Amino acid sequence: MPRASAKNKKAAETEAAAAAATAVLQGDLLEELEDAADSPNDDNESRVLPDLLPLVPIRDNVYFPHMIFPLMVGRDKSVKAVDAAMEGSRFLLLAAQRQLVTEDPEPDDIYRMGIVAEVLQVLKIPDGTVRVMLEGIRRVRLMQFLQTEPHFLVRTEPVEVNDERGVEIEALIRSVTKQFEEIVNVGKNIPPEALINVLNLDDPGRLADTITPYLSLRVEQKQQILETLDVRERLDQLGGVLVKEFEILEIQKNIRARVEKEMGSTQREFILREQLKAIQQELGERDERGGEIDEYREKIEAANMPEIPRERALKELDRFEKTPPASPESGIIRTYLDWLVGLPWSQQTDERLDMDEAEAILNEDHYGLPKVKERILEFLAVRKLAGTLKGPILCFAGPPGVGKTSLGRSIARALGRKFIRVSLGGVRDEAEIRGHRRTYIGAMPGRILQAIKQAGHRNPVFMLDEIDKIGNDFRGDPSAALLEALDPEQNGEFSDHYLEVPFDLRDVMFITTANLLDPIPPALRDRMEVINFTGYIEDEKLKIAEGFLVPKQIKDHGLTDELLAFEQTALIRLIRDYTREAGVRNLEREIGSICRKVARKVAGGETQKTTVRIEDLKGYLGGRRFHYGVAEENDEIGAATGLVYTEAGGDTVSIEVALTRAATNEGRLTLTGQLGDVMKESRRRR
Repeated sequence: MPRASAKNKKAAETEAAAAAATAVLQGDLLEELEDAADSPNDDNESRVLPDLLPLVPIRDNVYFPHMIFPLMVGRDKSVKAVDAAMEGSRFLLLAAQRQLVTEDPEPDDIYRMGIVAEVLQVLKIPDGTVRVMLEGIRRVRLMQFLQTEPHFLVRTEPVEVNDERGVEIEALIRSVTKQFEEIVNVGKNIPPEALINVLNLDDPGRLADTITPYLSLRVEQKQQILETLDVRERLDQLGGVLVKEFEILEIQKNIRARVEKEMGSTQREFILREQLKAIQQELGERDERGGEIDEYREKIEAANMPEIPRERALKELDRFEKTPPASPESGIIRTYLDWLVGLPWSQQTDERLDMDEAEAILNEDHYGLPKVKERILEFLAVRKLAGTLKGPILCFAGPPGVGKTSLGRSIARALGRKFIRVSLGGVRDEAEIRGHRRTYIGAMPGRILQAIKQAGHRNPVFMLDEIDKIGNDFRGDPSAALLEALDPEQNGEFSDHYLEVPFDLRDVMFITTANLLDPIPPALRDRMEVINFTGYIEDEKLKIAEGFLVPKQIKDHGLTDELLAFEQTALIRLIRDYTREAGVRNLEREIGSICRKVARKVAGGETQKTTVRIEDLKGYLGGRRFHYGVAEENDEIGAATGLVYTEAGGDTVSIEVALTRAATNEGRLTLTGQLGDVMKESRRRR
């Protein structure tokens, strides 16, 4: 313990000494600034300026000496630097930052050559920004960053400018002045007083520094001129820039004259864009439109399309480049290109071909269904041995609630593929399957390609739900449109009306579901391998309830096994007396209803475990809804037991017969109730 206390005491003393040293250093810097403020400052070149200056990084411009200019300051560090200058010598260092997008520049992000500027006026705006009027004094070199918080404080060093005069310098002065005058006369947007000021200058360095800010140069170009200390070399650089600027203005003038001659005033926007394009091409730059075209070209190459879609995409891209952005056609082409590059032409998931693991997943998710599971495992076995196999078209046919859709998800999980589902119930428009023609407003691809794009892979497990509930009307027959998509011999070149290029669907594993097979057209049914789902018997329903439904509902309602349990006899009674179905959908609803009532008690503060027994069902669900067993427990005269069967399940019924006198009934047999034509034809007279 004493040793630890000694260490803490020593650390505290070290921290205090460091703070004291920092305070002394800040005091020395402040004193040096105050001493520099008292220095004489008559002429800009001869004024004695402080070596320590607050720094304001300039984001998008480069300022030169001998300029009076406004500056909007918004960043917190820059505002504090202005405040420090006003409290001290009223001098600032302005230096450009290397990257325009850098919001909080570090020392390495700032150029090492800048100018010293004197603050003439400061105006604070209510939104927090500061407007500063400055006068550029002279060039300086940034030598050292003394602090970065709360603002930049740097040490500077004056630079020597080579301003010798001679015949060559005089020739350069005249040449630069003449070129600048020509640029102003040809139409450059420069104030006349600027030209008068330039014509009256005879100092070569000041002439170059005065002309450069009026030219449309990038920050890097202006910085290069600022850092050029030799006056002759600086005038040489400026002369080259002026020649290029004059050529650009001449080209712009010719373009304007030519385009205005060919086009009317209604296409003024197009003229301006053509001028901008020509100027940017001369400068070697691309506008935002050009960048978008380059981006689409890169996406087309990265999509790894087959030859036909790739040629179509490049052709549409050429049309897009030639179409004016304001044209409605431009938006249509852009949407088409987005669909082309967004489809997974080559992206696919790696399949899981482990037979044992796939069988374990199927058994984990579903009880029973041996025929279906065997068919999936057969598909996996052939795929594993052959290496490739056209996607099988399976049709799960059976009553509602037997697990057709959920089995599709399990198949996708067993294969390691993406799962997508599209419900076809009520679809009556052929365009829902094969897309709209691009001549229509709001055209888009059909549901098949929409879902594949959403999946992001070209080999998903694709479930088409309720295929027996497709309709048709004057807009076409959707079931006929499905023939190509679901035919393994044709879907290798599936053509959507919107894309108009083939898309390979052979690696897609299509699964359809139906309650009835009769409404499905024979041609479409012929494309599919039908697997019938029979209803579950009582023992299967019990196993499903115990292994799947009860745990799922307990979890979904925020309960645990310590709070709720079902006795097996209660589940049997629930199956017999409260549900009558081929599947287990209503059984799951009744279990969920009991879970909700238990959850309400638990939310009210009851923590005792609830065990649902047979005698509790009436309190939770009311009286029993169905009778279990044969139609009649005792034999009765005039009554017989019959069997009723539908696609949704079956039941036993009691058929009653009443005898009447032949005299009053004229020997006719009377049948009552809802009887079908077959039963009516089967009656016999005695």
